[in-house]
This record gives sequence, C-alpha cells and structure tokens, in this order.
Amino acid sequence: MFSGKQLFSFMLLLAAAGAVFAATLIPDSSILPARLEMTLSSKNSKPGEVITTRIMQNVPLPGTFKLPAGSKLTGQVISVQPATADTGGSITFRLDTLHLPHEVAHLTLRLRAAASYLEVRQAELPRNGDQSGPGTATTTVQIGGDMVYRGGGPVRNRSGVTGKPVDGGVLVRLDANPARGCRNDGTGERAQAMWLFSSDACGTYGLRDVTIVQPVKNSTAFANGEITLQSVKGDVTLHNGSGLLLRVDNPSVPD
Repeated sequence: MFSGKQLFSFMLLLAAAGAVFAATLIPDSSILPARLEMTLSSKNSKPGEVITTRIMQNVPLPGTFKLPAGSKLTGQVISVQPATADTGGSITFRLDTLHLPHEVAHLTLRLRAAASYLEVRQAELPRNGDQSGPGTATTTVQIGGDMVYRGGGPVRNRSGVTGKPVDGGVLVRLDANPARGCRNDGTGERAQAMWLFSSDACGTYGLRDVTIVQPVKNSTAFANGEITLQSVKGDVTLHNGSGLLLRVDNPSVPD
C-alpha cells in the first residue's frame, strides 16, 4: 500500500508523464485554431493576466488521435504598452498550456494569423442566404478568401481545390503566403485544421493598423513563445470572440 506521500508523488509522476505524452504527440508545425474567450487590450490588460482560449475544431494527430474541439488553451499577458499621442500601443503575451481531460501539456506556439470578432462572424455566415435546413448546401468565405462549399463540395482557393469542409471547420493543406510573411511551415500535404481561416491565412484581419511582430530567433522572447501585437496608432484591442491561428513550434518533434 502507498503512504499518503508516496501516492501523491506517484500521481505527480503520472501527471508529468501525461503532459510529456500530449506535447510530443503534436507534430511540429501543427496548426491550432482558437477563439479568444476574453478581451485583450494594450489599454486595459495587465501583465500576469490569465488568457483563455478554446480550440475550435478537432485537430488531427498521428494515428487515430486528435485534439478535441473545445479543449482549453491558456497563457498570460507578458507586457503592455498603452498608446500615446505619438506612438501606437502594443501587447505581448503567450499561449502555452493545453488543458485536456486527464492531462496538461506545455507547448511553444507562434501566432500565424489573428482575426477580429467581426471577421469571425462574417466567415460563419452563408453567402447564399439562410440555408440552414438539414442536408442543405451552403457556401461560406473563409478569413483570407477561400471558398467553402458545404454539403458535398470542396474548399477552393485561387489555385484550385485545397481541402474539404468538416464538422466545425475545414481540413486543408497549409499554403505559404510570402507577401504577408508566412512560409509553408514544412507541413507538406498534411491536412490541417483551419476552422474559419483560409489555407494561406497570415497576419491580421479586421484589426486596423495592427501587425504581428515576430520575435528575433534565438532570443528569450522567441524561446518563450512570446507573441506581440503592435498598433501603428491607437491601442491594440482583440475582443472576446476573436480568432487566432496558432502554430506549434517544437523542433524536437518530427513532422
């Protein structure tokens, strides 16, 4: 029989093993589509404030595993710089803790794209009217421009078919977008869960004057997975319900 102290130590060991398993199960460059469940602002947010988001679509993993939609992803605000009369505001944060039913995994994540609440709502609305009946085909436009033909059709971008619609989102091949500063992330033909985002979604959408500032490689900010949003003028505000397209950066895990 375990003593109380031994049982506690054993439970901690199991929890640690579970966290390592979950983290290493997610291939490098996997996309995690999330929705913000609070408002982030360079005017009102405070360093240390907890950030909560939700994974919005089942994310396929090697074998038959998947990250279930609804999984909580959390982090915290690192620093804020309110706007002044001469400079725009900025906010730095990280999202690094994935909460699963029986374990917690710590990840390093980069922000590939961010979309305002209004952009998210627009992408959810069918473009061919209210076609909500069972079995009815609908067409929606992803954040970034991809067309989604639901009810048996594909997902198409300017180059052709890139994937298919599924419950809660789409599964598509991730495309590079050098004009906006995104490489293809080494995912090849692997289908990625992109929720409401296009295959080449990159940068910010519906966030006027706001850009994603990538940290310098080999810096502490880069190693810690810090994400910075910077405004040219005015404060940065990311409202509750905004969309985030996050990329796993774990080079020790093969694709």
